Amino acid sequence: MSDVPRPRRYAYLGPAGTFTEQALRSLPGTGTAERLPCATVTVALDAVRSGGADHAVVPIENSVEGSVPVTLDELAQGEPLIILHEMTVPVAFSLLVRPGTALADVRRVATHPHAAAQTRSWVADNLPQAEVVHASSTAAAAAALAAGPDGPSVAPWEAAIAAPLAGEHYALQVLAEGIGDNPEAVTRFVVVSRPGRPAPPSGRDKTSLVAFMREDHPGALLEILEQLTMRGVNLTRIESRPTGHALGDYCFSIDAEGHIADRRVGEALMGLRRVCADVRFLGSYERHDGKPPTIHPGTTDEEFEDATAWLSRLREGS
Repeated sequence: MSDVPRPRRYAYLGPAGTFTEQALRSLPGTGTAERLPCATVTVALDAVRSGGADHAVVPIENSVEGSVPVTLDELAQGEPLIILHEMTVPVAFSLLVRPGTALADVRRVATHPHAAAQTRSWVADNLPQAEVVHASSTAAAAAALAAGPDGPSVAPWEAAIAAPLAGEHYALQVLAEGIGDNPEAVTRFVVVSRPGRPAPPSGRDKTSLVAFMREDHPGALLEILEQLTMRGVNLTRIESRPTGHALGDYCFSIDAEGHIADRRVGEALMGLRRVCADVRFLGSYERHDGKPPTIHPGTTDEEFEDATAWLSRLREGS
């Protein structure tokens, strides 16, 4: 029997040529990894839950379009998963066509709805005659254009808006590049695995969690926020998502500065545990931008430890 370890298996939102694959390729040490393209975010995450993949790479937030609802919902529900890493990829779109196609030939252009929103002005200025149709992903739109084994594609569009990587995968011609309306746009991706011990604190960490309200009542959100703010935990993102159980039944998806090993973060999580119906810990991991948290006076680990020791002395009468 061979002692050579098998390559790590990474499920990702496919098909080949997506920005998600580009994010996966940017991860150190994944050059020999087995890449498993999946039709949806749900399929990619379920591959990890079932053991069919060791990790999944999925989009979670775009600087223009906001959070990716399906990713937030899948992480909040079902068998628990944990975020290990996050990274960002610049959103640089290309207009891809079959070789020999001219701009004037394009009557229909296909892409993902998010990409359509981020290239709306460019398309209006450069393809005013073209109809934009939606595809399941930017890479799927490009793949449909590629020649099949029996001849040219019969895709009902002449062009696709996709990542440059898709043009390489499917041997398509780049008719225009850098066509996004916002040149600073980026998408944030996360690497997800089955639950395990978080990596040690780096000093530049983020903690993600989902807080479920006990019931909808005045001040419910304030109760959640107070557990964080009174301990000096700064939020980088918070948004409500329906749980799917009943109208008015919501949970809150939260990203906060700091690591679960930090006393202020740990005590905030304990406070949330007391006031919420449930709290799902989604991981503590290093921030993509390397930014350290802002630690306010009275919220350092040493100050929390001093307060704990002081209370112990009072209880012991010393």
